[in-house]
Amino acid sequence: AERTFSNLNACNTNPALQKIDKEMAPKLSAHRDAIHLNGKLFARIQQLYDNRDKLGLDPESAYLLERYYKDFVRAGAKLSDPDKEKLKKINVELATLQTQFEQNVLKEKNASSIVVDRKEDLAGLSDNQMASVTAAAKAEHKEGKFVIQLQNTTGQPLLGSLQNRQLRERIMRTSLARNSKGGEFDTRRVVLRTSQLRAEKAKLLGYTNWAAYQLEDQTAHDVPTVNKLLGDLAPPAVANAKREAADMLKIVDQENGRVQVAAWDWDFYSEKVRKARYAFDESELRPYYELNHVILDGVFFAAGKLYGLTFKERHDLPVYQPDVRVFEVYDRDGQPLALFLGDYYARPSKRGGAWMNAYVQQSGLFATKPVVANHLNIPKPPPGEPTLLTHDEVRTAFHEFGHALHGMFSNVKYPRF
Repeated sequence: AERTFSNLNACNTNPALQKIDKEMAPKLSAHRDAIHLNGKLFARIQQLYDNRDKLGLDPESAYLLERYYKDFVRAGAKLSDPDKEKLKKINVELATLQTQFEQNVLKEKNASSIVVDRKEDLAGLSDNQMASVTAAAKAEHKEGKFVIQLQNTTGQPLLGSLQNRQLRERIMRTSLARNSKGGEFDTRRVVLRTSQLRAEKAKLLGYTNWAAYQLEDQTAHDVPTVNKLLGDLAPPAVANAKREAADMLKIVDQENGRVQVAAWDWDFYSEKVRKARYAFDESELRPYYELNHVILDGVFFAAGKLYGLTFKERHDLPVYQPDVRVFEVYDRDGQPLALFLGDYYARPSKRGGAWMNAYVQQSGLFATKPVVANHLNIPKPPPGEPTLLTHDEVRTAFHEFGHALHGMFSNVKYPRF
């Protein structure tokens, strides 16, 4: 139930769900601590873990025991009783702050749309993009105007097309200022308090800092490894950025422009450099990147060629939002493998970004087949207009489906994995 609620709250929230989320976040935190910090329960896990080599466990069961032991230790099972009480208070406050942060980010995004009065200020947009900003204005009850709805990323998709530099700057500055300009959605104090509590929690659990705690169980394993990677990346990345900036300035000089290339100019002049150097205009690809074509004849086609999967759309199953599509997925032997939900369009009730999640995890123990979903944030065009994707959105669709395949191909006994 918690998994389903969390998924729905992320992709189709409403005031009622947000209210429940606020009320339940600290309670669920306390519930998890009641399990992980239960001394008698951990003593049983510790005993099994200490004798694991004598239990005759199969490899998967042995790994399950190892994971649960580590989960409990990292959750504070070995702390003294006074420190456990401190940790419980920290976790409850962190859960409350995280919920507040997530809700404020969504609300600020929805409240930060850019309203444009004149059509000529939108020069450079394609017909499909113009249709989208017109539809957005109608959705926000601003008929006769044009609305650019922000994505959750810092850079915004239309910055590569808009010729009006002042409008580009306005969009970028609005994007950068989200949740940090005062008002009810400002998250600066939330972020500061979260950082303080994470530092306290890490120290309580015996780690130098929060990064060390987080990385211990990840591929990089420790902070020095991450810092080395970033240190190795920084010099060539900066050098490449300087080369790109020099190429852009040549275009600016040719156009007799007396401007210093700023953040809001980067995508716009990158496109100009690409056109000048390669005679390539990325916008010309969009008619070939119609959403249905990309998913059925691109993503699903590739999965069929690589893994023998086939897909059948299910119109008989209920969905939480009319735009969501459900497909039954069959393995190469024709047997049902999973259900796949495609939720591709942006909407005010959906958090930003793109992600995969599972409503049901595969488990041999419980005989469950996976139900997995992909969520993107593609602007929805007006009725009757095709949904034309950017190259980046196409790449994202393939990327997220890779995660979906991971969920579909899961073949484990225990749902912990």
